[in-house]
Amino acid sequence: MKNLNDQIKFPCGLTMKNRFMLAPLTNTQSHENGKLSDEEYNWLTMRAKGNFGLTMSCASHVQAIGKGFPGQLGIFGDEHIEGLKRLTDEIKSHDSLAVAQLHHAGMRSPEDIIGEQPVCPSDDEETNSRALSIDEVKRLRDDFIEAGVRAKKAGYEGVEIHGAHGYILCQFLSSDINNRDDEYGGNLENRSRIIFEIVDGIRDKCGSEFLLGVRLSAERFGIKLGESKEVCKKLIDTNKIDFLDMSLWDSFKEPVEEEHQGKNLLEHFTELDFKDVLLTVAGNIRTGENVHKVLNNKVDFVTIGRAAILHHDFPLRVMENPNFEPIELPVSIAHLSKEGLSDKFIDYMGAWPDFVGK
Repeated sequence: MKNLNDQIKFPCGLTMKNRFMLAPLTNTQSHENGKLSDEEYNWLTMRAKGNFGLTMSCASHVQAIGKGFPGQLGIFGDEHIEGLKRLTDEIKSHDSLAVAQLHHAGMRSPEDIIGEQPVCPSDDEETNSRALSIDEVKRLRDDFIEAGVRAKKAGYEGVEIHGAHGYILCQFLSSDINNRDDEYGGNLENRSRIIFEIVDGIRDKCGSEFLLGVRLSAERFGIKLGESKEVCKKLIDTNKIDFLDMSLWDSFKEPVEEEHQGKNLLEHFTELDFKDVLLTVAGNIRTGENVHKVLNNKVDFVTIGRAAILHHDFPLRVMENPNFEPIELPVSIAHLSKEGLSDKFIDYMGAWPDFVGK
């Protein structure tokens, strides 16, 4: 059984004090202009105090048009730096790594929120999204890179590039969604090109000691498991990233595609040669037993979402009790308030079936 308190060293040289990362969780708490709110500050810093070795902020959009939900934290302008600096200073004061997730919702940007037609690699009638021009694709790439530079200026020790969950970089990866016929469409090399260009740009501009990760989906959202694994292998071989964050939804379920069944999703990725790159996964890791089961299957550290909402100090609780189980659902509004969720966040969680009680 792996020691949960083991210090982890990333290829960039940074160390993480334990094996727990806070998942980048949508929470709708910040200001509509993307500036940090006190509510989001309190939510995130409370998790750093709760002993998460890495505290990742929620998806932070790199362009105003890439906003995916109300109250989203922004990183698309220098006006965001002051608030983010306040956040990163406090996170780091608790010996937790401060990392920003860089995001653009693409066709998942609601038109009534962004005030214009959403953008996508290709025209998408269902979401009324328009295709990006080649110049706009290059601008998108550069804005991801500049957001990485901005994150470093704001005191973040690293960034994660969000290439999962059907957002814009995931849309580029999907052969179902991406119908481009230029260098950013067609075969997998072209469809993944923008991700590798962003990785190259951030590493070049932020330096070798800046923590850099990529989040990918294993399946769903138009993603094929075999192609996801190919992108992972290529990212590992670049020798430019520190960790891969695989969003599995359920780490131990079998793949949807019949051709890949016979082993679970986790096994499909742990069989890869990660070399010096570290692996974290998210997906139904909700109890102490789940944590140990995942870590004992060749995973370096766990990414905790729902359990971190229920208990800001989930890492401490699991370290003290390997069989720890979170409070049963539905949970009271009073409990969530005590755990640092604002009224806006609690309202958002109310949309999750049977999560919030009275």
